[in-house]
Amino acid sequence: MLKAKTPQQSEVTMTEMVLPNDTNTLNNLMGGRLLHWMDICAAISAQKHSNRIVVTASVDNVSFTEPIRLGNIVTMHARVTRAFNSSMEVFLEVWAEDIPAGLRVATNRAFYTFVAVDQNGRPIEVPPLLPETAADQELFVSALRRRQLRLVLAGRMKPSEAIELKALFEIQEEKP
Repeated sequence: MLKAKTPQQSEVTMTEMVLPNDTNTLNNLMGGRLLHWMDICAAISAQKHSNRIVVTASVDNVSFTEPIRLGNIVTMHARVTRAFNSSMEVFLEVWAEDIPAGLRVATNRAFYTFVAVDQNGRPIEVPPLLPETAADQELFVSALRRRQLRLVLAGRMKPSEAIELKALFEIQEEKP
């Protein structure tokens, strides 16, 4: 069995400046460019955890809550939240900063899933994750529900088999 790693060992911070080639006609960062940067940042985090080549398996909902403008500095922070057999969930947060105005705003969050592969592109075992902080533990526990939801939506798991996910929707009977 591989030696467990902590989320902190997979932390990655990546910074980019929004240049004219990165923007749409409103001078806002194009969503596709941001997704590209996010994928790179999250992949580096997964590689740090697994010490392997990784491929993107899925990206959960990414909402664009605030526009990121031409000239803004984009900072992305990623870390592994849970490791399964060959896959890892990575949580990524994005901030945009207007340095001259002294403004920094959270713009995006997402969960990425990566699979570690060997030299032939076959899935390979990854180290387990050992959460250290309360926040790490919360993300670790909820990662199983997110994984089950992804598998159900992809048709790779029957809803009846998603035990952790089902527990969210079951109403507990109150005791008198």
